[in-house]
Amino acid sequence: MLAFILQRLIQAVVVMVTVAFIAFLLFQYVGDPVVFLLGQDATKEQIELLRSDLGLDQPFFVQFGHFLSNAVQGEFGLSLRQGAKVSRLIAERLPATLELALVAATLALAIGIPMGVYAALRRGTWASQLIMTVSLLGVSLPTFLIGILLILVFAVMLGWFPSFGRGDVVQMGWWSSGLMTAKGWHHIVLPAVTLAIFQLTLIMRLVRAEMLEVLRTDYIKFARARGLSNRTIHFGHALKNTLVPVLTITGLQLGGLIAFAIITETVFQWPGMGLLFIQAVTFADIPVMAAYLCLIALIFVVINLVVDLLYFVVDPRLRVGKPGGH
Repeated sequence: MLAFILQRLIQAVVVMVTVAFIAFLLFQYVGDPVVFLLGQDATKEQIELLRSDLGLDQPFFVQFGHFLSNAVQGEFGLSLRQGAKVSRLIAERLPATLELALVAATLALAIGIPMGVYAALRRGTWASQLIMTVSLLGVSLPTFLIGILLILVFAVMLGWFPSFGRGDVVQMGWWSSGLMTAKGWHHIVLPAVTLAIFQLTLIMRLVRAEMLEVLRTDYIKFARARGLSNRTIHFGHALKNTLVPVLTITGLQLGGLIAFAIITETVFQWPGMGLLFIQAVTFADIPVMAAYLCLIALIFVVINLVVDLLYFVVDPRLRVGKPGGH
């Protein structure tokens, strides 16, 4: 187990250093931060002085070493557009993105798993066929189109939900939460549903496929031969074994929800990291872009590490270090 953890930690460090190097290249090849800070009318002396103060006149790998050291401490300098520390901007936007992703993931699991089980157990019925048809739409339609359609129907035509913003939030230290106010829940419904639809349909189709596969196995046939009830077979044996790969994929998809909430946050003007990143790209705000890239990579690495450890605990075939293991 210790060797497994160390191996995964080494891989995580390698991945993070590689991502940090890619993020650092943004400073080298996507515009000149000195020109952004001083403007086009700056004199050559002013440019050289600021370049020296920022350490940009040093060798490439010396600059990368300083960047890596600062990144480990969570420091990415100042935003070229807002003039504020990037770490503060990220800290202000992170709670909104995490709450949106967690609500969307909860919706996807709470609806996707039961629908997948029903589609597998009632295979061939009209309700099952309808569910599979709707799931194809959920997988095929782009996220921005789903968001626009939801705004048109539920915000513009029916007026049930607001079309933008986060609503009222409660401040708890550096963390802000909209889930403690009624308006916060009112505002999060449409963006959370928009973000959850693709994940919901993916989980539903995965559960259905895994459930059908498990129901064909020999131990399920043996359970039927023993006279066990359908309820015990379906939910006590089949579903339990179906959820192992489903939860593994779901853990990885949570990272995807956080990383790819950019479109949803842009459509609904949700004040999260995705909207901050889009604004940074628009204004070529390189420090914010680099910080976002490193943070998303860290989230993926941590989630992947946790999922690997959980999978190692659940699946005994991965415990290769034990005597007699294969």
